[in-house]
Amino acid sequence: MMADTVNLTQAGPIVLDMVAVIQREQAWLCEIDGKIGDGDHGINMAKGFRLAGEKLSAMEGFGLQTGMAVLGDTLLGDIGGSMGPLYGTFFTDMAEVLEGYSELDIDRCAVMLHAGLDAICGLGEAKIGDKTLVDTLAPAVAAFDKAIADQAGFAAALAAMKHAAAAGLESTRDMVARLGRASRLGERSRGTLDAGAASCNLLLATLADGLTARLGARP
Repeated sequence: MMADTVNLTQAGPIVLDMVAVIQREQAWLCEIDGKIGDGDHGINMAKGFRLAGEKLSAMEGFGLQTGMAVLGDTLLGDIGGSMGPLYGTFFTDMAEVLEGYSELDIDRCAVMLHAGLDAICGLGEAKIGDKTLVDTLAPAVAAFDKAIADQAGFAAALAAMKHAAAAGLESTRDMVARLGRASRLGERSRGTLDAGAASCNLLLATLADGLTARLGARP
């Protein structure tokens, strides 16, 4: 039977997968952002993630905790606007709760996800329905929590998180933006996805896929 844990050293490359997906989808993120924002979300994200990827590629055998810490520090220092502090703190705070652990189980993963959500909510005033990345992140974390309450396994909880994140992203299409530049558009902000929610969905899906693929693997 597959063990319901992930070796955190082996999970380090998941961060490089995140770097790759943000760079790959840079144009799409800019296209979304250009409809109701500045149009530079993909550019800024790709810059920060690329710089983090370069740092990590020069390191040997880094684990998920180190990978997230380096990514968080890089985003805090090298991305402008609101996304740098948000995603930087998101990854930094998730990395902190992995300190001292060699294995990730479903309960520690929940602590990690809540640390990320708390970081985002603590920095901003966004709540569900405001057409922000919280509309992707909060339902994803809630779905993970529900899977635990239903006594589902780790893989099932990750699948539930991934599904809820995608649904959360799609829910932003019919929302009116209440925060940021897009909020000035009022009803005209309805009808398009939110760029922050889109990048958050990419990151959560990559995390879920990467952890699932490594469940039960031994060093």
